[in-house]
Amino acid sequence: MARGRPSATAAETQSRLQSLVRSFLTHARLEKGLSANTLESYGRDLGRYVAGTLRRFGDELPSAVNVRAHLDALYDEGLSSRSVSRHLTALRTFCLHLERERILEADPVGTIPLPRQWRTLPKRLSEEEIARLTAAPDAAAPAGLRDRAMIELLYASGPRVSELCAIEMRNLDLDMGLVRVTGKGNKQRIIPFAPPAALAIAEYLRQGRPKLLKGRPSSYLFVTARGGPLTRQAFWRVISLAGRKAGIAQKLTPHLLRHTFATHLLEGGADLRSVQTMLGHADISTTQIYTHVLPSRLRSAIERHHPRG
Repeated sequence: MARGRPSATAAETQSRLQSLVRSFLTHARLEKGLSANTLESYGRDLGRYVAGTLRRFGDELPSAVNVRAHLDALYDEGLSSRSVSRHLTALRTFCLHLERERILEADPVGTIPLPRQWRTLPKRLSEEEIARLTAAPDAAAPAGLRDRAMIELLYASGPRVSELCAIEMRNLDLDMGLVRVTGKGNKQRIIPFAPPAALAIAEYLRQGRPKLLKGRPSSYLFVTARGGPLTRQAFWRVISLAGRKAGIAQKLTPHLLRHTFATHLLEGGADLRSVQTMLGHADISTTQIYTHVLPSRLRSAIERHHPRG
């Protein structure tokens, strides 16, 4: 329930709602340490809510009625359950902030359930496809050495693409085969990687990175010719081009390599908790989706360890 407030014009209402959203995003960035991608998503989804609820209701603040109407409108526009869930999550977080700031007396949307989602099984590449993909970049070019090293490290340690691009030189221990990445909520984790990735990174550091930088300083591991870090968007293009060159039919994304990393680990005998730690999942339920692609291994585990297996 909103606290009492004199009636306002539509322009005043819009200005106030937009101001509250900006204040929330600033709080989320400074106090909660949310990533730039999450903040961008929240801002986009809340902006859509503000525009929609003003058009339909002219309300000044979120309520159970206008939030439900907004979610229904999103369904009518053809959004998937997953996308509607994302919008509701942004609204929940926003309303909790307004409640803490005493702008709302109570959270009006906490009882609205998340839409049921049929979770799709993660796709993956075969080991043979991975071999073709890592061999695709031009090893005679400095950028090709960088691209191959990035693909090798992504498959070897499974970071998110934003984490991969943000790795700094001080985060890398090549001798120990360890890399420190900073994930969601500014949480850091250390991930080991295998010798093929170490060899590709070492070759890139010897022959690729110095030629890209041409004497310019940079703290980042994977750099462009201008000395800055390779962006997420640029690496998406790298993956897509390498996939076409390797003759891989399905659409390639950095997230697909992350899925492949996790699935191959589990197929090789890794336990779910270890994979959760390496992926940086806060909740193991997020990692458990990978068990659905391993029925033969799960059956084998039951046969080996259950008293009546």
